[in-house]
Amino acid sequence: MEGFGIRTMRPDEIALAPEWAAVEGWNPGLADAACFATVDPDGFLVGELDGETAATISCVNYDARFAFLGFYIVRPDLRGRGYGLQTWNAAVAHAGGRVIGLDGVVAQQDNYRKSGFQLAYANIRFGGVVAASAAPPAGIVALRDVPLAMIEASDATVFPASRPQFLRAWIGAPGHVGCALMRDGRLTGWGVIRPCRNGRKIGPLVAEDRAAAEAVLSALLAHAGGGEIFLDVPAVNREAVALAQSLGLAPVFETARMYTGAIPSLRLERVFGVTTFELG
Repeated sequence: MEGFGIRTMRPDEIALAPEWAAVEGWNPGLADAACFATVDPDGFLVGELDGETAATISCVNYDARFAFLGFYIVRPDLRGRGYGLQTWNAAVAHAGGRVIGLDGVVAQQDNYRKSGFQLAYANIRFGGVVAASAAPPAGIVALRDVPLAMIEASDATVFPASRPQFLRAWIGAPGHVGCALMRDGRLTGWGVIRPCRNGRKIGPLVAEDRAAAEAVLSALLAHAGGGEIFLDVPAVNREAVALAQSLGLAPVFETARMYTGAIPSLRLERVFGVTTFELG
């Protein structure tokens, strides 16, 4: 480990994590870094060897009980030499006694288990080219016009921690478009579509039922004008999988959602699109 050190990224360096993720083929959103930095800037770490970047990782603390780990990348020419493990340990230490979640590649599940993670369920990324939808369905409104408290309450049923600052940044980020479905004054579905290195990703997509999810998804596609899209869904939500397939989307790859400690009890039947594999 001579010449190797780990430190917190400076605010202007956090964009490095999505840049490295793009090289790995993870296709992050164009405005992801700025949104991620609103959660826990101290949770983004960089490992350096002789002053050059050797590894990246994030472990953002959402609150006193929950953290999420992502961007675990070691420079290809330095893999297998222990630098990644040292960086990993520093990130886990940052979480303290919090439950940690992650979306890891399936091939690394055994290694994550050795670090105390247990499998909760699989996520499947679907992708493909879709046609533009017609005019948004009735009842659709701009997500930015929905009171944040309503969005927070819905998000709290599908995510283990409160994250109003992140949601505010995510909804208002450049290029992000959010739509919501209101029924009798209630928020019954909502989602965001954002531009990525390739195509666009839809996430989150949260709805009380498939019909609501379809309505929000149709509105998002109308705004996007069609083209290449990606939708990440929990494999255990069969209606979400069926919705992705109904668009002609095909599986691109799979991740393992894993947690340390108790697996949070979430309303996964409402998750028709995961927000992001990097921050949950």
